[in-house]
Amino acid sequence: MTWYEISVYQQPPQKDGCCVINRGYNRGMSIPPALEKGQLRSQCRRQRASLGAEFRLQASREICAHITAWPVFQQARVVSTYLAMGAEVDLSLLLEQYPTRQWAVPRVLPEGRMLFHAYDPAHLVRHPFGMAEPAAHLPLVASLEIDLALVPGLAYDICGWRLGYGGGFFDRFLAGFGGTSLGVAFAAMVLSDLPHHGHDVPVQYLATETGVICAASRPAA
Repeated sequence: MTWYEISVYQQPPQKDGCCVINRGYNRGMSIPPALEKGQLRSQCRRQRASLGAEFRLQASREICAHITAWPVFQQARVVSTYLAMGAEVDLSLLLEQYPTRQWAVPRVLPEGRMLFHAYDPAHLVRHPFGMAEPAAHLPLVASLEIDLALVPGLAYDICGWRLGYGGGFFDRFLAGFGGTSLGVAFAAMVLSDLPHHGHDVPVQYLATETGVICAASRPAA
């Protein structure tokens, strides 16, 4: 498998504040079609872990800076985010820097659904999967209220297709989400292409330590 970073045109930002992906840049080897998602997840986990804790911390800070400078974030009233676990991009700096923003964070239900609750750092519990999540008594935030969703992923491709962890929670959320979706990943975890199926929904934008960019499947604004 070949790993790629995103290359963007050096041109003024579009009206939504992102750059346009240089579609002709990533022309190397694609992921072998026979590679199962389980194998792919294992390779991606190893690749992300190999980046090292110090790099991931610095890159997470840079990603947060790019998000806060993005006009879509600045204009969003309600933003959903996630509480990072393991080697994921850590967006906690956003929560610290914008305490008055209306934040929504997910709580995973046994039947495979997610509910979003208002973020309150004093009322977080540990899910059996290992991540922190909001206590069940916190106010619910309907997906229709969310203007911008910050979506975690093990990997993305340049068209916005996402490789998750296999639970399908964010896939089901994105299928019914009408706001703006921003996939969050380290640049090393953005591939030339990923396998996807009819029920999958790509994110509209990607945020890495190199900046916020439009997914290649999205027409330029």
